[in-house]
Amino acid sequence: MGKREFSSFIASAVERELRGMLLDEYIADHERRIGPLPEAERRRARELFDDALGESGQWHTAS
Repeated sequence: MGKREFSSFIASAVERELRGMLLDEYIADHERRIGPLPEAERRRARELFDDALGESGQWHTAS
């Protein structure tokens, strides 16, 4: 893997992590205001978020 490929890999990984953190924040805000979100609804939210960002199948959950 060359330097450019590595830089691209790192940039993609950081972008996925930030997207995961953003959705986690949205879900946490929803849960603070309304209450727990069932797991099925969490999965659906991730699917919708992925579709909206054009990243289907590439979700990375923030840790």
